[in-house]
Amino acid sequence: GCRDDIMVYLIQNGLKHEVAFEISEFIRKGKAAKNPDKWDSYSKVMREHKIPEWYIWSSGQIKYMFPKAHATAYVMMALRIAWFKVHRPIYFYSAYFSKRARDFDLVAMQGGEYTIEKRMEEIDQKGNKATETEKRLYTVLEVALEMVKRGFGFDPIDIMRSDAKDFVISEDKQRLRLPFVALDGLGYKVAQSIVDAREEKLFNSQEDVKNRTGVTKTSFDKLSALDAFKDLPEDSQMSLFDF
Repeated sequence: GCRDDIMVYLIQNGLKHEVAFEISEFIRKGKAAKNPDKWDSYSKVMREHKIPEWYIWSSGQIKYMFPKAHATAYVMMALRIAWFKVHRPIYFYSAYFSKRARDFDLVAMQGGEYTIEKRMEEIDQKGNKATETEKRLYTVLEVALEMVKRGFGFDPIDIMRSDAKDFVISEDKQRLRLPFVALDGLGYKVAQSIVDAREEKLFNSQEDVKNRTGVTKTSFDKLSALDAFKDLPEDSQMSLFDF
């Protein structure tokens, strides 16, 4: 099925290596329909080497084919991912949510099995009226549900512990810390501004977070409602008495 098979077949039928490669690449990239004159000349060469008509015709119908090495690389990657999903699940889920997903529902994911299923049902009931964002979210929630059913869970957003976009694995390898980008309306740039400011100097108050990051009032209020600030005092003056 791959280009390499065509090339080997042509060589076995007497075509020179260079010509066989050239024709197989032409076929693989679906150029027969786009360049009929060239295809006629290649077809003639193939007929001269007694390649069957059905084979020449079929080759001319191909739109695109993976090179075998490309196909092999994909299979190897899939096997690696499958191995992690079975044997190192928390690493698999961390990578999936950090790299592949971009739509989240904090409340549903933090709540566990029941709240995730409930949110999925809400999207299900919308049917065709569900937005593209909700459809993407549904896929993410399916993976989250699988994860919690396997005994893992999510830790809430924490101003001192969350990463900008990565789902950080807990020390006991049982939980993932929700990142700042998981908050609806808080983009990567702002999320990174929180992490950069925190690394420069730990926040001493909620006021300090406002002053040194790009967090908007809306996002700040959402973080506050989610108890992301924990014991952080409202302003720096209050922290002077916080011994």
